[in-house]
Amino acid sequence: MLATLRKLVLGGIVLGISACAPEPTNNEGAAVDLIAHGRWVVTMDGPGTILENGAVAVKDGQIIAVGPAAIIDEAYSAAKTIPGTDRVLMPGLINGHTHAAMVLFRGMADDLELMNWLQNYIFPMEGQFVDEEFVSIGAELACLEMLRGGTTSIVDMYFYPQISGAIFERCGLRAVLGAPMIDYPSPGFSGWDDSFAAGVDFVKNWKSTSGRTIAALAPHAPYTVSPDHLRDVVEVAGSINAPITMHLAEDRAETKMIQDNYGTSPVRHVAALGMLDTPMIAAHMVWPDAEEIAQLAGSKVSAVHNPTSNMKLGAGISPVPAMLAAGIKVGLGTDGAASNNDLDMWEEIRMAALLHKVGSNDPTAMPAETALRLATSIGAAAIGLGDATGSLEVGKQADMIQVDMSDPRVQPIYDIISHLVYVTHASDVVTTMIAGQVLVEEGEALTIDSAALAAKVKAKSNQIRDALAADQ
Repeated sequence: MLATLRKLVLGGIVLGISACAPEPTNNEGAAVDLIAHGRWVVTMDGPGTILENGAVAVKDGQIIAVGPAAIIDEAYSAAKTIPGTDRVLMPGLINGHTHAAMVLFRGMADDLELMNWLQNYIFPMEGQFVDEEFVSIGAELACLEMLRGGTTSIVDMYFYPQISGAIFERCGLRAVLGAPMIDYPSPGFSGWDDSFAAGVDFVKNWKSTSGRTIAALAPHAPYTVSPDHLRDVVEVAGSINAPITMHLAEDRAETKMIQDNYGTSPVRHVAALGMLDTPMIAAHMVWPDAEEIAQLAGSKVSAVHNPTSNMKLGAGISPVPAMLAAGIKVGLGTDGAASNNDLDMWEEIRMAALLHKVGSNDPTAMPAETALRLATSIGAAAIGLGDATGSLEVGKQADMIQVDMSDPRVQPIYDIISHLVYVTHASDVVTTMIAGQVLVEEGEALTIDSAALAAKVKAKSNQIRDALAADQ
């Protein structure tokens, strides 16, 4: 069925509006900071409300009204108005798992299976090249790519989180910052003791100037962190009230390693260590069995699906429809650009919708609206931010984007959800705002000097290229 089944506002008849503007109190309307319009306002609220010719009013970074544009414009007087002709206004996208600074390794190690890719390429390159300057440049480049593509919230796991966190704050991105912990030598650390201590110290002392970034503990994976050390993470997470993010059940090789070393599977392994009783964002979750899915459904763990990265590394197809049916919160992520090779959430939305159809031989396995929710409302809940973002509803943060639908490439339009999932490119995003702050306007980033950044990226990549050539 077409958009009439998506609670679309047609012919001036409003169906399913979750929150409308109040009647105006005077001729000029109540003062607000911003009103954003959309030819279509795709709210991603519970009922899936879509308004035709709608608007959202914003004050002090929060959404205070959602409704027909005519009502909103009469009820409110805005310091800034963003027109919405031929544009979709919708929640910003949620990237639930990435390694932002790894954009500087984009395209350096392709067409390899996961363990070979990690152990023989990525880990050695990180040891040689990753330092504070690398992370600063890489995080800013990632910010630019994500903001211009409509991503407003991320879960990041990478070295020197205090550096990337400062970049995210300056760029305006909303982020959960995972402080990495691993048993082996890594950038800045000799092994577990100092990486664990530094991670705990980061979480305890991180101060967000904007209120948009949250510190988390990020043990790498159950095959790179010992059981005793994972227990330490669980204990400290409870004592300092910190979330955990970790790779889990990503690959068949991981499953074999855990079976060989501990006689069990990855999910059962971490469950025995108490990790399912602690809020945790589990990246990938490709290989849980039916019993483990039931176990996860009653836990504090959410999963993040990374379809492009998993396909490229041959890791497998995550059982996302089964996890959703069990009640597990599942988000969507790009992984790092070293394994993807981009940070384009529109690609992830489309790949998620398609992958589960072909994987199950069932075209109904992942409907378009469900795929879009993985990157918006469900995805926000999966990373612990469902009360703040992920849908356009009164009281939530004004994390919103506009997608241009005027290009002949996207015509004709019968079902706007279908177009967002199966047609939209990152380059179609023209406006990105977080907490009501406009960060991208008409496709141009306002908080990043793109030309200066390009020069830094060129210099750093030339340095890496020269060092690799000298090693030949």
